[in-house]
Amino acid sequence: MIIRKPFEALGGADHGWLKARHHFSFASYYDPKNMGWGPLRVWNDDEIAPKSGFPPHPHNDMEIITYVREGAITHQDSMGNKGRTVAGDVQVMSAGTGIRHSEYNLEDETTRIFQIWIEPTATGDKPSWGAKPFPRGDRAGKFVTLASGLAGDEGALPIRTDARVAGATIKAGETAEYELGEGRYAYLVPATGRIDVNGVALNARDGAAIREEKVLRITAVQDAEIVLVDTAA
Repeated sequence: MIIRKPFEALGGADHGWLKARHHFSFASYYDPKNMGWGPLRVWNDDEIAPKSGFPPHPHNDMEIITYVREGAITHQDSMGNKGRTVAGDVQVMSAGTGIRHSEYNLEDETTRIFQIWIEPTATGDKPSWGAKPFPRGDRAGKFVTLASGLAGDEGALPIRTDARVAGATIKAGETAEYELGEGRYAYLVPATGRIDVNGVALNARDGAAIREEKVLRITAVQDAEIVLVDTAA
């Protein structure tokens, strides 16, 4: 089963400095029938104006993955972590028992990110933060694990949940496959390009909520950059 969620139908808000689209209920956008997909709670598509951003604010008991599509995001938190994550790279914050952080676009261009929140499998852990480069060329024609709480996913940023975040870049006419385990859920968004997923057409920034599909065959109609989350039900 694949449920397409067109970009133009997503919830959202325009704050001037921030243009946000919400794949699931978030902030002022509330739909009781659209609260998440398994433990995936938030997938926000954010455009952050130059020299602006999110001032310090708290989080707890959530795994927060930021995928930078364009520009860069600069992070600082109450644990003393600081970092600048650029396009194509990923940062992860395990909020644990509680953390305050800020995220600013200090660049001269608009920054575009996907921010993904996944519920942790356990609470009460110490907060943590990390970032890592994932060159787009290394993902050419195949999925590469970016963040994971699954055994054996070496090289990925660690998250404290039964989930995997993967990315791929696919040239027009090419196909990449992803095996989805029995009983698993997936949520997939092309950051750029048009694709076909098991016969379902998706435009750039559309979402696809997926279950009961053993293998995902993703064919690029246009050159595409794809982000996928694989979770327990």
